[in-house]
Amino acid sequence: MRIAVAGTPRVALPVLDWLLRSEHEMVLVISQPDRKSGRGQSASASPVKQWALDHNISCVTPEHSAELAPLLSDIDCVVTVAYGVLLPLNILNIPTHGFVNVHFSLLPQWRGAAPVQRGILHGDTKTGVTVFKLEAGMDTGPIYAQQEMSILENETSGDLLDRLASKATTVLGQALQMIEAGDPPIPQSSFGISYAPKFSKTEAAIHWTDSAERIHATVRAFTPEPGAWSTWRDVSIGINECQVFAGELQLEPGELVMHAGKVLVGCSSSCLEVIRVTPSGKRTMNASEWFNGARWQPGDRFE
Repeated sequence: MRIAVAGTPRVALPVLDWLLRSEHEMVLVISQPDRKSGRGQSASASPVKQWALDHNISCVTPEHSAELAPLLSDIDCVVTVAYGVLLPLNILNIPTHGFVNVHFSLLPQWRGAAPVQRGILHGDTKTGVTVFKLEAGMDTGPIYAQQEMSILENETSGDLLDRLASKATTVLGQALQMIEAGDPPIPQSSFGISYAPKFSKTEAAIHWTDSAERIHATVRAFTPEPGAWSTWRDVSIGINECQVFAGELQLEPGELVMHAGKVLVGCSSSCLEVIRVTPSGKRTMNASEWFNGARWQPGDRFE
């Protein structure tokens, strides 16, 4: 089939690599326009656009979805992976077999923009990859193929997304075989529906009155982006890695101590061992290294 791919972030690259090696003809890449980033606010291409440039594949970055209409008339199917743009039905209907989306959850669970982060934050132990036909609703289309995966105990959203992106090529391959064979997708169940809206930096703030388990999930869910954080002496500090402390030490919420070589912080239940941090304006470092240089005083705490 003649395939186009619409995507933006790095997580789409395994699918692009696989399609390039497959029997399908990848004729077009679609990505979001260049965005300003960094201290200099210079415009930079998305990882997907850069991939297309590196592989000499035609790439378009439309400001408006209507610009896609004349480009899709000879396309058999468009595969979307984290494109980040909602497309109207008149565009979705142009390719011979429409658009299929690679989604990183077991639909109908976690429809929306942040399924991996929401799943970890919720305490899920399993997730998966779903390839479904795009329609007007938000991730409501019928399913071609789906595969379940376990979520590892200390896995961050970044680590899990990498694993899911690698698995996505197998699930997409199954879906494209079904499309070529004329096999119809299966409607999504009306049970178990949940939603995964976008998250903000504010939502990644740690509340030390939460349980250690909840804070551990927060750090995992928001690593690497936008990064879980707290406040130390009125300055923001990123919490990059932690685990629930198995001992019986009791501390007040946010209270901070060094115990047996571990940096421990009190929560509403148990304590949290903080392993890696990023102080404001500094590099990421071991928590013990930061603690030793912070000139800790009795009663110091995260706020």
